[in-house]
This record gives sequence, structure tokens and C-alpha cells, in this order.
Amino acid sequence: MHLSPPVHPMLARPVTALPPAGAGPAVFEQKADGFRALVFAGAEPFLQSRRGSDLGPAFPELVEAAAVLGVEAVLDAELVVWGEDGLDFAALQERARRRGATARRAALERPAHLIVFDVLELAGAVLLDEPLRQRRAALEDLFAGRRLTAPWALCPQTSDRETALDWLDPVWGAAGIEGLVIKDPRSRYRPGERGWLKLRTRVTVEGIIGAVTGKVTAPRSLLLGRLDAAGRLRLAARSTPLSRRASGELGDVLRPAGAEHPWWGRTFSAGWGTKEPLAFHPVVPDLVAEVEADTAFDLGRHRHPVRYLRLRDDMDPEDVRQ
Repeated sequence: MHLSPPVHPMLARPVTALPPAGAGPAVFEQKADGFRALVFAGAEPFLQSRRGSDLGPAFPELVEAAAVLGVEAVLDAELVVWGEDGLDFAALQERARRRGATARRAALERPAHLIVFDVLELAGAVLLDEPLRQRRAALEDLFAGRRLTAPWALCPQTSDRETALDWLDPVWGAAGIEGLVIKDPRSRYRPGERGWLKLRTRVTVEGIIGAVTGKVTAPRSLLLGRLDAAGRLRLAARSTPLSRRASGELGDVLRPAGAEHPWWGRTFSAGWGTKEPLAFHPVVPDLVAEVEADTAFDLGRHRHPVRYLRLRDDMDPEDVRQ
């Protein structure tokens, strides 16, 4: 029996801290900021997205690499594009929209890579029921035996907690490593299940409160901005839902904005990747909030919602710039 697309990838559920040291055996892998991809290598290569669609037309160089791997295999990987300072998610998104000749040209200009962290099938043997430690050994043997180089990369893995904590340093986040995936080395691969843990690198940043969802006197969430080089307020983030206490405190100090607010008439999407408009109310942009965010930051915006921490009465909006 062979695996054939689509295969539902195994997933991870988010956590806010590393498991306790005595919680059981664990290995830690770097979580790169890219697209999840299952690679079907061999005579009929196929590059599958997390949701089962065909990524091959956008990334022809990776389909070619899968065709010439030299062995039938199904690999689980993160598809990434490198930029000057690390992984470039915006460039990855731009490449994903290309097809045909423009995709082939992009493959030469901004080649994609596959950071491989698991093997589901190898040389005719389905490995789903094998423990992770054996799948990892098979993956390392594949890389060593085939002397794999770009576009292939082996995902770093460690069982050392101190090394894992080092990987959570924001310096790694700035390079595109957005956190850790935590796995039980004894576990089998369970397609579609959230059997792993995911811990994101977190940093604290500031934003100007430019608008709210819900009522100004009882906001549900915040829209935060930063000033660009010309002094214009640009949307930078949206917060997670506010606690009742935070909503009450902010509702006491926020004021509805007048017609001079730059966001009147603007349309913001309700979420990343959707065109559904967000209903919001501009407020006077004279308050600065400190928020907790992960390191997924593209084109001046935080890709995921940020968590409100507190007001920064000691900061002026003029100090909060892109």
C-alpha cells in the first residue's frame, strides 16, 4: 500500500510555555515561517498544501527536485523563501500566485526551499505507525545517503531544553523562525490530528490605538497603527478580544474620532487572507498601547492578532513609527 494525495498532515495545538521537564520525553524542532507542504517524490511528483491543493504550478523547481530525489518518498516539510535577512513570507505569498512562465522565472529569481521534518513513506514502506525517533533516523539517513542540498534542508531538532529555549530568542524570530514544535519521540504520525504542541516566540511592541471594534465605550478589540516616514497612521495590528477589565479601562479613556481621522472611508479585512470587511470605529489616535505579538510580521503588519497588555502613558504617538 502506498500513500497518495491528499494526505491530511498531522497538526499542532498552541501552548504558552514548554512542558515541565518531568512531563515525559520530548524533542523540539524549529518552526519556520512558511507554507506547510507534503512532498510526494518519485516518478509522479506532487506538492500538496496543508488543505490538499496542488502547489506545484507555483513552485516548479520543487516539483523537479521531488522528481529527481532518487527514491519514492512522502515527506512532511515547511515550504519557504529566503530573503536578505531571513525567511521572507511576503515573497512566498507573491510566488504562490504565479503560474506558467512567470512561475518559472520566479523560481530562478527567488527559489523556494523545503525544510523537511518528517517522512511518512520511504522506498515503498509506509512509516505512519513507526515512532517519531525511527522516522527521524530514516529521514537523516535519506539526507546523508542522498547528500541532499538545496532546495532540501533538514529541520533542526534537539532534545535539549536549553537549546530549545535559545531558539525562542527574538533574534531567531527576526530571521523567520517563529517558535518551536514539541513532539513525543515515541509517537506515531496521526494524519489530521493535533498531536504535537506549538509554542510561538513572543515579543512586546507598541502601537497607536487608531480604532476599535464594538462600542468606543466598551471596545471588543483594538486596531493599532504606527506612523510611516511621512507621519501617516498606518494599520499595523489587530488585537485579540479584550478582557472585560481591559475593555472597561479603555472605554473610559477612548474618544470617538472626528472627520480628520485618516481611517474614515478605509476598508480593512476581517482577517488575514479574507476579503470580508471589518466593522470598526475610529478613535482619536492619542493613546499608545503595549501589546504582545509573535514574530510573523510582513509589510508593516503583524500577521496574527496581538494581545493587549497595558496603556503606555509615558509614550507619545509620535514615538511609535514603522
